[in-house]
Amino acid sequence: MAALDPREGGRYHPGTTDREPSVGSARLFLVLGSINAGIAIILGAFGAHALHARLSPRMLDVWHVAERYQLVHALGLLALGLLALMLPQLAGLRWAGGLMLAGILLFCGSLYLLALTGYGPLAMITPFGGVCFLLAWGVFAWAVWRGL
Repeated sequence: MAALDPREGGRYHPGTTDREPSVGSARLFLVLGSINAGIAIILGAFGAHALHARLSPRMLDVWHVAERYQLVHALGLLALGLLALMLPQLAGLRWAGGLMLAGILLFCGSLYLLALTGYGPLAMITPFGGVCFLLAWGVFAWAVWRGL
């Protein structure tokens, strides 16, 4: 696998294998980011068309918040994946991606379920997902700051 070496003006070095785990993480984040973006679009359309008449305006707003956050963080995963390809030496990118995925599951997942079921205690999970999102962006910033 070719690797980008920023110490040498960004030249590619075919056959470099010491960065394979970063390439694997980059691929994973690109795939999961793409999948989450597609899911967010599907769920947005579903909410706008199928749920419009079934949910209260408040629960429809909850649904739309979940889809927006999922789409934004899907784009964040794509950014992480691209950055991991270009600068595989950046420490912390895997943590940031894992935290974004956890945030999508906890924050968005709990809001989708809350909107569909109206079960209030699900809202207690949402802040944990929000903390994961905040930590993900903080780790992302730290990784870039320390690595460049």
